Amino acid sequence: MKKWSVFWVLAVFVLASLASAQQNLVKVNLQLKWFPQAQFAGFFVAKERGFFRAQGLDVNLLPAGDQSPIQVVQSGAADFGTTWIADLLTARERGIPVVHLAQIFQRSGFTLVALKSTGIKDLCKDLKGKSVGVWPSGNEYPAVALFRKCGLTSSLDPRVTNPDVTAVSYPFDPALVFPDKVQLVSAMIYNEVNQIAGLGYDETKVDVFKLADLGINLLEDLIFTTERVLNDRNFKGSGLTGRQVAARLIRASIQGWNWAVANQAETVEKYVLPVCGNTCKGSGTRADAKGHQTWQMTEIAKLYNAGATTKGWAGFLVPADYQASVRLLREQGILTKDPPAATVDYGPWEAATGKRARDWK
Repeated sequence: MKKWSVFWVLAVFVLASLASAQQNLVKVNLQLKWFPQAQFAGFFVAKERGFFRAQGLDVNLLPAGDQSPIQVVQSGAADFGTTWIADLLTARERGIPVVHLAQIFQRSGFTLVALKSTGIKDLCKDLKGKSVGVWPSGNEYPAVALFRKCGLTSSLDPRVTNPDVTAVSYPFDPALVFPDKVQLVSAMIYNEVNQIAGLGYDETKVDVFKLADLGINLLEDLIFTTERVLNDRNFKGSGLTGRQVAARLIRASIQGWNWAVANQAETVEKYVLPVCGNTCKGSGTRADAKGHQTWQMTEIAKLYNAGATTKGWAGFLVPADYQASVRLLREQGILTKDPPAATVDYGPWEAATGKRARDWK
C-alpha cells in the first residue's frame, strides 16, 4: 500500500510540474506573410513537433489578413513576422523601425511567366509594349526593379504618361489575368507556376523567367521584428528580454525547417495539409491539395537549402546578398538612401546558432 502511495505522489508531482511548465511558456505571435501552406512548413513543424515548446515558447502562427505583416507587427498585434526583404527595406525607409533577424529563404522564388507563343525570350529586349500582371502591397518590387534595370518605364510610376510597360495589378490568382489580359504574369516558383500549369499551360507551353537568374535576387521569407520588441527588457513579463525570445524563436524555427526539408513527404502529410489555407489546392487539373503542396514543398526546399544554408549557416543573411539587395533597390530608385545599420541585427541569430557573423567567409 505504501508503494502505491509513493507512486501516486510522484505521478501527481510530475503532472503538476508539466502543467506548471506549460503555464510558464512565453506566448509569442508570429505573423505569416500568406495563408497556411508549405511556404511556412518549417514553422508548422517547429510548433507541432515541440521545438518551440522546448525553447519555452508557445507560438501562435497567424495567417495573412487584411494588413501586411509589417503593419501587424508594427501595431503590436504580432511580435514577429515573416516578409520579403524589399518590403522590409522600404518600410524602414518610411520610418518604421523593423529589424531583420534571420533569412530563411536563401534564394528568390519570384518569376515572370509568358506563353511561348508570345515570342518573349529576352525580358529586357521584349518587355516594351507588353502588359505584365503584378501583385499589390509591396509584392510588386521585384518586377519594378526588373523594369528599371532594363531601362523601361511602367504604369506603376504615376509620373509617367506613356509607359513602356503596362502593369496590371491582380490579387494573386493568375487565372484572373493570364493569358487574356497580360502577356507576362508574376508567379512564385513554388505556387503560381503550378497553378498556371493546372490551367492548361504547363512547361511545354510557357517560359518561366526566374528573376534571380537575371540579377534580381531580392530575398524573400525572412523573420523580423521591431526595435521595440527586440529591446524589451522583460518580454510580456516573462523575465526574458526580447533578444532572448528572438534567439529562441530563431533556434526552434531553424530546427523545424531542417526537419521539414529532410522529411518532405511526412511534412506535407502531417503538418501542412491539416492547416492548409485558401491557396492549398492549386488550380484546374492540378487542383489537388496533396499534389500542389508536395510540389510547393519541393520548390520551397530548394529556396531554403541554398546559399548559406548549404554551409551550415541556416538563417544567416549573407552580408553580400544584403548589400546587393540594397544596391539594386537604390539603383532603381525604390530606396533613396542606405538603410540604417540597425535594420539588420545578427545578435539573436548568433545567440541561436552559436556562430558569429564576422566569421562568415
